[in-house]
Amino acid sequence: MNREHTMPTRRRMLTCLALAASALCTAALPTARAAEAWPAKPIQLVIPYPPGGSADLLGRPLAVQLQQQLGQPVVLEYKSGAGGTLASQYVARARPDGYTVLMVLAAHAINDSLYPKLPYDTRKDFAPVSLVANLPMVVAASSKLSARNIQELIQAAKASPGQLTFGSAGNGNTGHLAAEYFASMAGVRMTHVPYKGSAGVVNAMLAGDIDLTFDSISTSMPHIRSGRMQALAVTSPRRSALAPEVATIQEQGLAGFDVTGWYALIAPAGTPQDVTQRLSREIATALRQPALQAQLAAGGYEPVGSTPEALQAHIEREITRWSAVVKSTGARVD
Repeated sequence: MNREHTMPTRRRMLTCLALAASALCTAALPTARAAEAWPAKPIQLVIPYPPGGSADLLGRPLAVQLQQQLGQPVVLEYKSGAGGTLASQYVARARPDGYTVLMVLAAHAINDSLYPKLPYDTRKDFAPVSLVANLPMVVAASSKLSARNIQELIQAAKASPGQLTFGSAGNGNTGHLAAEYFASMAGVRMTHVPYKGSAGVVNAMLAGDIDLTFDSISTSMPHIRSGRMQALAVTSPRRSALAPEVATIQEQGLAGFDVTGWYALIAPAGTPQDVTQRLSREIATALRQPALQAQLAAGGYEPVGSTPEALQAHIEREITRWSAVVKSTGARVD
C-alpha cells in the first residue's frame, strides 16, 4: 500500500475519533450539570393519606426543615385512597428526576400481599431514599367501652363475637392489619370499619360510632389526654416516651406482639443514585436539628434516618413479615 496514501487516512481516522470523543463528553455535560444542580426547582412530597393524619404530622415539619437546607420549596401533595396505593401508583409513574418523592408507611409493604393485583411493582418501581421515623401505635377505646385494659378487651370481644367494632384509616392500613393480627393472636373476632384517613377514625371515635382503633399515638393521644378516649395499650415492644404510663400489649399477656408504625421516603425507580444519596444525607441532617427533634418528640415520633440500602433491606423484611400476617389472619380488602 502507498505510504503517502496511508498516512492521511490514519490522520482522518484519528481526527474522527477525537471528534467523537469530544461529542460524547459534550453530551454528558448537561447530565453532570443537572445532577450537580439538584435541586433546581420545587420538590413534591406526596402524602398517601388526607391532611391531619400521622404522615401529614411528620411530613409538614420535615418539609420545612428540608426546604431550609435545600433552598427550594418542598411542597406537600395529598393523594389519598385505596390504602395508599393511589399515591404509590402516581409516584411510580412520575419522572425519575428527584423532584417527586413519596412518604410511605408500613402499609406500603402490607399492600404487596394484601391486594391481589397492584398497578405497580413494590420492589421494582421505586428507589429507596431513607427511613425517616418510627411511631408506636396505641389501642384507643371509646369512652363508652367498659374495657380498661387488653385482658378486659379480650373478654368483651369473646363475650360478643363480631360485635365490637374497630376503625382504621383505610383497608390495608397498618392499623387495620394490627387489629387483625391482634384478633388472631387473642382468638377473638371484631368488625372492621374503614375510614378515609386517621382524622375520620378519630372523629368516629369521639362520636361513639366505633368501639376502638389501633391508631398512631400522635393522632389519638391529644384526645386520650382530654379524657374523650382511653388508652388500653401501646403496640410496640416497649412503652412510648409520649405515654410511659400506658403498658404494652406484650406486658398485658400477648407475648411477641409487636407492631410499630414506620415512615420512609422513596422515589420513582431510575432516580439518579447521587440524588437519592444526597436526599438521604439531607434527611439525616434534618433529623439531627433540635427544633425538628422537639416537634417530632411531641408527637411520639422516634427519628431514624438511614441509607437507601438500609431502607431497601427494611422494606424487604416488612414485605415478608406482613405477607405472613395477611396469610395467617385471612385479612382482605373489602
